[in-house]
Amino acid sequence: MSDLNFSLHEKQLEIFNSDARFKVCAAGRRGGKSYLSAVTLLLKGLEETNRWGYPLKGKEVWYVAPTFQQGKDIMWNLLKDIGEKVIKQAHENTARLTLINGRTIQIKGSDRPDTLRGVAISYVVMDEYAFMKPEVWDLIISPTLADVEGDALFIGTPDGKNHFYELWVQGHKLDEWESFSFNSMDNPMISQKEIEKARGRMSADAFRQEFEASFSSGGGGSFKESMFQYATSSPEAGDIYIAVDPAGFGTGTGMVKSAMSRLDEMAIAVVEVSPSGWFVHDMIHGRWGVREASLQVIKAAQKYRPRCVGIEGGSLKNAMGDYLHDQMRRLNIYPRIETLTHGGKKKTERITWALQGRFEHGRIIFKEDAPWLKKLTDQLLDFPNPMSHDDLPDALAYIDQLADVVYADDFEEETWEPLDPMAGF
Repeated sequence: MSDLNFSLHEKQLEIFNSDARFKVCAAGRRGGKSYLSAVTLLLKGLEETNRWGYPLKGKEVWYVAPTFQQGKDIMWNLLKDIGEKVIKQAHENTARLTLINGRTIQIKGSDRPDTLRGVAISYVVMDEYAFMKPEVWDLIISPTLADVEGDALFIGTPDGKNHFYELWVQGHKLDEWESFSFNSMDNPMISQKEIEKARGRMSADAFRQEFEASFSSGGGGSFKESMFQYATSSPEAGDIYIAVDPAGFGTGTGMVKSAMSRLDEMAIAVVEVSPSGWFVHDMIHGRWGVREASLQVIKAAQKYRPRCVGIEGGSLKNAMGDYLHDQMRRLNIYPRIETLTHGGKKKTERITWALQGRFEHGRIIFKEDAPWLKKLTDQLLDFPNPMSHDDLPDALAYIDQLADVVYADDFEEETWEPLDPMAGF
C-alpha cells in the first residue's frame, strides 16, 4: 500500500474517509469520480482482511460499468498507471489485474449479467449506475458480497430521477449507507474557463445534470427556467409576508414524530408583495427540532417585520405553538400569526394555481445571487415530479393565501367612518 502514490481533492476525501459500508455519490463530469474509484479499488484489493475480520484471500474486487468496453475504456489504463508498483500481472483480454498479494481486480459490464454470477467478491464499484438495470445490483451483485459483508460504491452522473436517485435518497436514510454529491467545479484541476464554455453551449438542464450533478431533470413541466427573473431589490415597495410550510420534526424531547422522509425540510418564504408582483427576499429551509423551528420563524419575523406570518395548519403547527410564544417573549416581537389551509385543493393544484400564472407574467422575482436559489429553482423545475421534493415551492405558494387577506388596519383612518358610532360598526 505504501507503494501507491495518490492525492485526492476535498470532496473525494470526504467520500474516501467515510466509514459507510455502502456509499452513493452523484458526481459531475470530470469531477474526479474515475480517479477516486481507481484508488479505492487498488486499496481494497491490497487488503488481506476487511473491517469485520473476514479473510479476503480468493475474494475478487470488481469495477462494473454499463458495458465491458465502456468500463475498460474508463478504468483499465487508469488502474495500471496508479497501481503500477503493486500490480503483478495484467490480463489485457479479460481486463483482470493480479496484485502483488495474489488478489484480483476485474472490470465487468452490467449488460452481460451471466458473467456476474457465481463469484464471491469483497468490494465493488458500480460506475454510471443510473444507466444500469437496477436488478443487476439487487439480484446479482448484492448477494455476492454477503459472504464477507463486503462494501460497495455507487458513483456516476445523474440521469433524471430514476433508480440511481432512489438509491441516493436511500443513502440518506438507512444505516450503513451514506450519500454524497460533488460537482465538476469541486475538482481544482479543471479550468473554470472550460466549465463556463460548456455552460454557454449546453442547455441549462443538461449543464445542471452533467456538471452540477443535479438530479433535477427539468421534466416537471409546470415551470421553465425561462420564466425566472432576478433583481437585487423589489421594483416597488410593498408589504412583507412570511409563509411557513412545516416538515416532520425529529424525535426527542420537545419534538414530534413524522412519517415524512428524512429529506423533507421545513421551509419559510419571505416575500414582499406589491402591485408589481412578488419579490422573494428569502427562503429559509432546514431540518430542525420543534424548538429550533419556532426560533427560525420568529427570527425571520424579527428581521423582516412582516404584516403577518402564516403557518400551515395541522399537528406540526400545533406542536410549535407554545414554543412560538416562548420565542416571541424572549425576542420581544409579536407578529400576527395566521393559519394557512389547503382550501380543499390538492397540493399540486394549489402550487400550480398560485405560482404558474405569476411566473408566466413576470410577477415573481427572485433575489439575485441568494444562497437558496439553486434549491428553489431545482424543485420548481422538477415540479410536479413525484420523485422530487417541493417544500420550498409549497411555502412560496402559500403567500398567495396570505396576500389576499384584508386586515382591519388596511383601512385608512381618514376614510373610514363607523356606520354605528356607539357599536363601532
